[in-house]
Amino acid sequence: MNFEAFILGTGGMMPLPGRNLTSVLLRREGDLFLFDCGEATQISLKKLNLRWKKINSIFISHMHADHVTGLPGMLMLSSQVDRDEPLTIYGPGSIKEYIQENMRILDMYINYDIRVVTIDSPGTVLETDEYCISAFSLYHTKPCYGYTFTEKKRPGIFYPEKALVLNVPRGPLWSELQRGNRVELPGGDLVESEQVLGEPRAGRKFSFVTDTAYIDSIAPHVRDSDLFICEGMFEEALNESARGKRHLTARQAGLIALEAGGIKKMGLIHYSPRYMDRDLKILLKEAREIFPNTYLCRDRDTFPIKFED
Repeated sequence: MNFEAFILGTGGMMPLPGRNLTSVLLRREGDLFLFDCGEATQISLKKLNLRWKKINSIFISHMHADHVTGLPGMLMLSSQVDRDEPLTIYGPGSIKEYIQENMRILDMYINYDIRVVTIDSPGTVLETDEYCISAFSLYHTKPCYGYTFTEKKRPGIFYPEKALVLNVPRGPLWSELQRGNRVELPGGDLVESEQVLGEPRAGRKFSFVTDTAYIDSIAPHVRDSDLFICEGMFEEALNESARGKRHLTARQAGLIALEAGGIKKMGLIHYSPRYMDRDLKILLKEAREIFPNTYLCRDRDTFPIKFED
């Protein structure tokens, strides 16, 4: 099952040539989930040929302009692409008022259902049989949340020899057992999937953290992430400025990844505009000194999120 992250924008505060404001898209088997929607999000979607009408859920970290200014255009655009599915937007603070007022003032033509869910406290915000998306508190200048997208456990490895011993004929019954279902044999005997499967296997996990001072409580939430996208706005020499503005240095992002444990890969994002592209190596170096498997996210990078087994 395909699972991948598309980096739509990596900038903080203001867009730069070649650097849109912060936004990340997850694609899982055709379902699209957007995390933050900074200015020019639409440009990266277009360049990557991603079908934004398939975005059914948008998760906003907080109500600062560089994380939400792409929303009005996205809402209007979706009315032009024959959208027939509802769009649900999750976020803290005044997210509902922001959307309603933009729709009113801009006299938007909207021909689909927009649902807004205000997040007032940490916890699960969306859950299906296959995955769970949760919000957790960050420490910024206004209410701000990080997000985790966690797939639920998969059935264990299928052992054909065990199925044959139990007289399960090859074919559709094997497929049912592999999906974790009980089957009935032609003679009426029942076979449980546990009889032919190994131990359940972990699903994949994606975490998204931006706009926060360093706090101990972040690490447990992002533990065991296959891909951890984290703000690395400043170098360590600007630690005092970062703390005052409640942002992370790249080194602190590395520290969170190290303390969390089990993280396979970290991508830095949300760079201060003081850093031109040639300067970003400073942030990468400082993060890698703490967490070596760190990468600089660039606009329109793609990160596959793969199963371990």
